Amino acid sequence: MTVCDYKPGLEGIPATQSAISHVDGQQGILEYRGIRIEDLAQHGTFLETAYLLIWGGLPTKIELDEFEYGIRHHRRLKYRIRDMMKCFPEGGHPMDALQACAAALGLFYSKRALNDPLYIQNAVVRLMAKIPTMVAAFQLMRKGNDPVQPRDDLDYAANFLYMLNEQEPDPLAARIFDICLTLHAEHTINASTFSAMVTASTLTDPYAVVASAVGTLAGPLHGGANEEVIDMLEAIGSVENVRPYIDQCIKEKRRIMGFGHRVYKVKDPRANILQKLAEQLFEKFGADDYYEIALELEQVVTERLGEKGVYPNVDFYSGLVYRRLGIPTDLFTPVFAIARVAGWLAHWKEQIRENRIFRPTQIYTGSHDQKYVALHERPQIWDRDVMGGKRP
Repeated sequence: MTVCDYKPGLEGIPATQSAISHVDGQQGILEYRGIRIEDLAQHGTFLETAYLLIWGGLPTKIELDEFEYGIRHHRRLKYRIRDMMKCFPEGGHPMDALQACAAALGLFYSKRALNDPLYIQNAVVRLMAKIPTMVAAFQLMRKGNDPVQPRDDLDYAANFLYMLNEQEPDPLAARIFDICLTLHAEHTINASTFSAMVTASTLTDPYAVVASAVGTLAGPLHGGANEEVIDMLEAIGSVENVRPYIDQCIKEKRRIMGFGHRVYKVKDPRANILQKLAEQLFEKFGADDYYEIALELEQVVTERLGEKGVYPNVDFYSGLVYRRLGIPTDLFTPVFAIARVAGWLAHWKEQIRENRIFRPTQIYTGSHDQKYVALHERPQIWDRDVMGGKRP
């Protein structure tokens, strides 16, 4: 291998062969198991989509009923997990709480029987069922309240909004949230999915796989970007400030949150759907003050950077939808995780089917044949970048 072979971030280097999802970034196409995301969003449900991703095909009515039944009746958390969550700092980020809770599930279901179809099925159901409960429970607990117990009579999306807001949601709101989950369920080999695959390749349990993926998703360059979009819209403040803001970003070469994508060179197809969902919510429940700013922002960025393939991605409009659904800004990424568990589990199953542990190589750039220097002979003044140049 030569230096020419090195690609920062492994950009464009295939890491696996997969039949789960496909993206055509030039034409703005996203497919789950060959089905366009637009069709799944319009006609399907999130759990139907999750089944498709994880098990490889659309379920029959009996299969979907059994899948939904299992998830409805595994939503509750062990009291020890709730007690653990009570000890988390109130100011902690919900993604850190979710990662800890996902990992803790492995303590209660620690058997690693990856050759047992029943073990795999139960693990899928538990993770799909309990992750939303964890997110909603932490939100109430950090405000000093007891968590709301899930309701078996509510579907997946409606139950989460009920546990989060302590009231049964409007049917339109529940349906729109369900579509949002579908849109975020899977997106090929992104950073968190790759993290899940690497962890899965060690043949550890699926709870550790999901916990590692949650940790990766937490970064602002991945799942945290929709939080940054809302912060950006708030900082801009008005439609009149959009153009000067963009001009300054371009001048200083600062990233414009919610725009651009490693794969898409046109507007993200999920962004198109989310924009329409936002407009449906605003029509029924009232407009969001930030929406006009967002529209102007998209227009200006398209004018200035469209020829470079910079267009809105999935994060740009999702935050506006979540705001209108009553979801706090710092829960945007945990909600992303609720959806993406389906994709992570699909890749987990695919990885362990023909597993080979990930062991990439490196290009060494350090020195050779250095001599050991005794402690009393070493310089007492720091002349190198150690721990950011600061003394420990």
